[in-house]
Amino acid sequence: MAETQRYFIKLAFNGKAYHGWQRQENALTVQQVLEEGLALIFGTKLALTGAGRTDTGVHATKFYAHFDLSVRLTDDELGKKVLKLNSYLPGDIFVFEIRPVHPHAHARFDAISRTYEYIITTRKDPFRQDAAWYVYGELDVAKMNEAAKLLNDYTDFTSFSKLHTQVKTNNCRIMEAHWEEDGSLLVFRIKADRFLRNMVRAIVGTLIDIGRGRIDTGDFKRIIEARNRSEASLSVPAHGLYLINIEYPD
Repeated sequence: MAETQRYFIKLAFNGKAYHGWQRQENALTVQQVLEEGLALIFGTKLALTGAGRTDTGVHATKFYAHFDLSVRLTDDELGKKVLKLNSYLPGDIFVFEIRPVHPHAHARFDAISRTYEYIITTRKDPFRQDAAWYVYGELDVAKMNEAAKLLNDYTDFTSFSKLHTQVKTNNCRIMEAHWEEDGSLLVFRIKADRFLRNMVRAIVGTLIDIGRGRIDTGDFKRIIEARNRSEASLSVPAHGLYLINIEYPD
């Protein structure tokens, strides 16, 4: 009997048309479309395990999943499979590569960090209406960065988590959180070992309220310590959020 080979697949997707990564009943997801493509190209049904969930409408410039196959393919064979797969997939999903990995490698549990960016445009831009959130008015970026630094001092982010999720803990270790300005664009980058559902969008919404002067850093600290979602601000729209990197051990 042939030994099963595990493969990692590296991909990117525009999340506008999808209800997130993970397969759902009665809703189109990235996982469903990709599994259908893989079944066609490989001639057998394959089950993907993704690096994690993404919310409806969220994008990914770098995402990983794994699957098992009962045959070991050469790099040349895999390259041809990727070409065929990309010719089948819709234009909003792109596969970079498929490569063999250790049989126990896991796309979700082996990830040591994930990095997101949230993109805001401060000028109405018809070419970014589905790729960034337009925010009108002045924002105090210095104060927003001052508050963002506080995230490194905490591990419990219940105040920024979607309610009634089935997770064992709301603890996360944030390694990086800051805003950068690039012309009319304002980009929030945050890196952590894990994220709660809706966490980044709720954090950004609260930091925007700081930038608008509605609350201050003292309020932000109180919100975190309250461990109560109703204390934080509204979540920002999904179309400005991008999963840009997932790190694994060497």
